[in-house]
This record gives sequence, structure tokens and C-alpha cells, in this order.
Amino acid sequence: MLGEEALVRLQDAAALWSVSASTAADVIEAACDCLVAGVDSPTLRIVAGLSLVKGSESDELRRWLEGALAELSLTYYREGSREGEEKALRIMAHRLLAGTITPRDLTSWAYRFITWDGTPKAAELVGLDNTYEYVDAVYDGHEYTSTAAEDVDADVIAEARRLLDDATTAE
Repeated sequence: MLGEEALVRLQDAAALWSVSASTAADVIEAACDCLVAGVDSPTLRIVAGLSLVKGSESDELRRWLEGALAELSLTYYREGSREGEEKALRIMAHRLLAGTITPRDLTSWAYRFITWDGTPKAAELVGLDNTYEYVDAVYDGHEYTSTAAEDVDADVIAEARRLLDDATTAE
């Protein structure tokens, strides 16, 4: 089971890196975790051994990551690809439902890394980020006297569930 968990972490790190939501160092660390967990391949060893010298690690990662993932039967997402955006969106929706991020974190993330120009599947979350901004502006730093923010949280959670249900149905 340890190896499977390490592979999931590597796949997630690579998908998030493809939308600039994680660093090359995160992917390299996940590759090292795979090796520690007993998952091995020739190109994975290269990825795990990449230098963490700021500025050059992404170039080296671009060179080796696709091959390492292919050797492990994982999916490589081209940087900025629609598929990568959708996978990263599902990863973050899963994190929300697992309780590791808040609804506001998810909408802020979608607004920052997917944007209105990205996959249409993120449009609802990007819009809900604007809704949070509106609620904040209405209350202008005062304590909320209604359930407005809680209602937005519920909408975000429902959207995260929908995203994951859609992905399960499509598979």
C-alpha cells in the first residue's frame, strides 16, 4: 500500500506542477518518496536525483518527467493542458472533501491557477471566489450577521462533489 500512496502523491504533484500550482521540488520530492516506498524505474531515479538549484530544476524536470511517469503507468500532463487543469481541479476538490483545505481555499486556488480562461469545469468555482469577495465587501470586515459565507461554502462543497462525481462517471 505504501507504494500505491507514493505513486498517487507523484501523480498529484506532477498534475499540480503542470498548472504551476506546485513546484518542481514537490515533484522531485514525490519521486524520492516513491523510491523510498520501493517503487523504482530508471527514469524515476533520474527525476529523484535532479538538482534543486532554483531556476534549473523545471527545465530538467521537463526533460525527464514524461518518461518517468510512462515507466510507472502514470499520466503525464503537458504544462497548461486542459487535461492537466481538470486533473488538478479534481485533486483540489478531493482535498476539500477530505478536509485538508477550506472551501475558500479551493475557490481562491481555482481563480489563481485555472482562471476564467481555463477549463470550463472550473468556472463555477472561479465564480464562487468572486461571490466570497462580494460577501467580504458587503460586510467590510464586520462580523457576518447572516449565513452568506456559510451558504457559499455549501455551494463550493456541492461543486467539489459534482466535479468528483462527473470524473467517476466519465471513467
